[in-house]
Parts: sequence; C-alpha cells; structure tokens
Amino acid sequence: MKDKNWIIVLVSTLVAASALLYFIHYLVFHDLHHIALFGLHELAFLPVEVLIVTLVIHRLLDNREKKQKLEKLNMVIGTFFSRMGTTLITCFAGHDLNIESVRSELLVNDAWSEANFSNLSARMKSHPYKIDACTMDFERLRTFLLSHEDFLMRLLENPVMLEHEGFTELLRATFHLTEELRRRGPIAECPLSDIYHLGGDVKRVYGLLIHEWIAYMHYLKRNYPYLFSLALRTNPFDPESSVMVT
Repeated sequence: MKDKNWIIVLVSTLVAASALLYFIHYLVFHDLHHIALFGLHELAFLPVEVLIVTLVIHRLLDNREKKQKLEKLNMVIGTFFSRMGTTLITCFAGHDLNIESVRSELLVNDAWSEANFSNLSARMKSHPYKIDACTMDFERLRTFLLSHEDFLMRLLENPVMLEHEGFTELLRATFHLTEELRRRGPIAECPLSDIYHLGGDVKRVYGLLIHEWIAYMHYLKRNYPYLFSLALRTNPFDPESSVMVT
C-alpha cells in the first residue's frame, strides 16, 4: 500500500509540475497555439522515446549489471573451490568406483573449445556416480566440513548467490552433509545402513560439485588464462597434477 501511495504522489507531482510550467509559459508569452503545437510534438515523439529508453538504454544497462553480477558471482565460486571445493572433489573422486571410466575426459587442457566443455558437462550428467561409503573416512570429512562451516554460512547469506541456482543448490547440499555429520556421534558406531545414507549425501554433493567445477573451468578458460593455468595444474582428477610449472 505504501509503494502504491508513493507512486500516486509521484505521478500527481509530475503532472502538477508540467501543468504549472505550461501555465507559466502562457503567462509569459500568451501563445496557446505554440503550447498546443509543442505539446503535440512532444506527445508524438513519446512512443519513440519510450522505445529508445526501454529497449536500448535499459537493455545496455541491464547487460552491464548482469556482467558485473556474473563477475562477483564467479569470484565467490572461485573462492569456494580454492577453500574447499577442489579438496572435496579429490576426496569424493577417490571413492568413486566408476571414476576411471571418465577420468581421461576430465583432464581439461588449454586447447579445449566451447564444444569440449559442453560435451563434458553432458557426459557427466549421465555418469553413474558410485560412492564406496564403507571405505570413506567420514571422521576426517566431518572435521574438514566443520572447520569450514562459517565459510559455508557466509556463502549462503551472500545475496549474489540468488543469481546462480545451481551453485546455491550445491551449497545447500554441502551444508546438509555438514549437518548430517555434525549431529552424529562416533562414525564407527553408526550402523551400515546409516553409512550408506551418508554415502548418498556425499553422492549428491559430488555430482553437483563436478557440474559446477566444469562450468567454472569453462569460465576461467574464456576470461582469465592465468587463473585457468593454475586450475589446470591443480586438476583434482589428474593423479599427476602439480602446481609447479615444468
């Protein structure tokens, strides 16, 4: 209701100001013919003016704003992978029983094209993720996730995350896994059924992680070659990866 009243007041003020200015014009020049001619001219140009403002200027400003938001968003995503995302992928991939069937396809290189990234993204959507929960060190995983719990909370609270539904879903899934582990006692005392349940939570995070990792690598390839170079040398799917430049 307050927003509606504000609009009514604004419209009324602008109309009154226009009428006052026309009245002053008449008092000074006493020329109704000129006022009518000038008013009709302005009215005739109004549709073109609306067209220019809404379809050209607004679109340019909107595209600029979207680009700025995308830059901020990818800075946040980069921080996530630097702080914990890459470590989680390495951990989960080490317990993916089907990883060898796709490992070679995940070895991104600087010669990749748009098609390579698109094909990899489609390929990984159909990859049968199979986490061996029985061999996973959930105690170590719990320690790692809890040490980054505040970091996850800050990411979830960041309003820029609303612009990226996929990454927001990854954060939710990661935070859920953190909560599942935080609320349990010693993992060694958990029944096998519970271990399988945790394995399902890991599988959810793992799949979302890979999808966002591919998208982020694609972004770096297009925009930041020096960051892409570091990401290539620290590829979590490359057992021979080394940060050292040889």
